[in-house]
Amino acid sequence: MHSHLETIFGEAENRYLTAQELSLVNQYVESLPVRMEAYRFLKDHELEIMQHVADQLQAVMPQEKTENLERGIRNALLMLRYCAMGMLLNDESFVKNKLHGWLNATLSFYNTQQINTTLYRLLNQQVSAALSPAHASLITPVLGMAQNLLQQNASVPALVS
Repeated sequence: MHSHLETIFGEAENRYLTAQELSLVNQYVESLPVRMEAYRFLKDHELEIMQHVADQLQAVMPQEKTENLERGIRNALLMLRYCAMGMLLNDESFVKNKLHGWLNATLSFYNTQQINTTLYRLLNQQVSAALSPAHASLITPVLGMAQNLLQQNASVPALVS
């Protein structure tokens, strides 16, 4: 759940919510059905989305080792699931916390920055194309934030090629 909402709910024993806080809770509740629809769509169409992305990645980067492409696709699948949950919860910090745990380790161990950059661009494009505009507008900022986090960490030197 959005961290600000968690803070608001944590104050329940001390006071009632202010009008501004009630408005925030109302916005969260009203947007929940649409976010749930988007989440369900991603869950139900994950295989088709990822297969399309994998096919595109292989076509764009035929020189790359299959194991590196597969590793990147598995990581992208995990990132997509984290982003979908972050979108459902309306909490980008959820995604940041989850990605931070394994992203640095993965990028520092494997030299796959170019694969990941291409892969996440393709994933973002495919998700945007697969979802309705209303649903895409919910997940795109979260995917973009994850992609930016990846690019920020791309400067980590690789230990193993």
